[in-house]
Amino acid sequence: MTTTSGPSARSGGPPDPAPRAVDPGDAPAGPAPSAGEAPGLCDQARDLAEHGHLDRAAELYRRAVAADPAPGVSARALLGLAVVEDGRGDTAAARDAARRALDTGDARYAPRAAHHLALSLERDGETGEAEHLWRRLLGLGGPGHAAVAHHGLARAAEERGDDAAAREHWEAALAPPEGRPDRLHAETVVDAARDLSGRLLGRGAPGAALSAADRGLSVAEDPELRLLRAAAHLEHAIADLGAVAEPPGEGEEPIAPRTAGAAVELLAGLLALRGDTDGAAGVWRGGLRGHGDATAEEVGARLRRGFAAEGAEEGAWWEPYLEEAVATASAPALAAELFAVLTRMHALAALPALEGEVRPQELRGALVRAVRTPDDLVWGPGLHADLRRRLAEATGDPGALPEDWPGRL
Repeated sequence: MTTTSGPSARSGGPPDPAPRAVDPGDAPAGPAPSAGEAPGLCDQARDLAEHGHLDRAAELYRRAVAADPAPGVSARALLGLAVVEDGRGDTAAARDAARRALDTGDARYAPRAAHHLALSLERDGETGEAEHLWRRLLGLGGPGHAAVAHHGLARAAEERGDDAAAREHWEAALAPPEGRPDRLHAETVVDAARDLSGRLLGRGAPGAALSAADRGLSVAEDPELRLLRAAAHLEHAIADLGAVAEPPGEGEEPIAPRTAGAAVELLAGLLALRGDTDGAAGVWRGGLRGHGDATAEEVGARLRRGFAAEGAEEGAWWEPYLEEAVATASAPALAAELFAVLTRMHALAALPALEGEVRPQELRGALVRAVRTPDDLVWGPGLHADLRRRLAEATGDPGALPEDWPGRL
């Protein structure tokens, strides 16, 4: 296949004609189509590809290329073939078609081919060649493709740790379009803003992440950018609340218990929301121990908020388990565990009643199995200890139930 263009190397005489992006392998079996049929073949191939008929689409694109049409039509067919071959999983054929489309130099399709090929190479870790294509793309298309190229070059610079080059290309990729932007330019700014904002959040730079998200949102509304923007605000809130929830150092003025308690509750909640359950538990425990009695009382009240219904027993055996569940953001897991145990106990006790069981030994066995259902759970020993305590208080006999009950059952 000929890929070069320009005047003949011979002295004198007219220049050679511009080459066509045709390869003998493009010619399918059967009568070759005429150049005038190539645009129609491309239209048919595109429709077939959009409906998932990739093999037939690839065949028609190859027929269009084999017709040796004008460079613009040839470039269109080759780019379509590259996309279809990618969809079929033939990376080598896809890249070959994209390179040939790029070599046509067509103003409309060559930049798209460079974009497609660079993404394919980048996806497979061939970053050096991908970066070369991103640089080539800078001079091929308009502002939209330039933004695409700068985004690719920013990723490449990040990959090799060149912070200065990365900043330069991020800035160019996020530059707002002048006047009314074309669709590609607007989409690229939003894509680059999402990419950069996520990277910055991962590095612990929420301020810069917020700025990047705002630049993308200035071009177009985007739910993912809104989410990233909210995440950046969340990190700022965590930092502010952390400064309030931190116990005062030696010689520092103590924080008002109500303020410190609110900061502890909010900070623990935000850390749990972020997925840092260990950090949330540490904040609650720090609030209970590090600020003095008045603040500990305030924090404890917030930790136990809503535990007991009106008239419920104060200091019930389950409160420490509930406190731990709130502090570690594991209340849903505890609730699921409780419902599972309740269902099991209910089934064990209900089955003899449903079956009309009257044998004392069988009835006792069912009750024993029901009582022992929570044995292996964290809160199981607390439940059994509570019954020992209540029996001791009711009978006046501290040994009414042995310490290893219900083990003896």
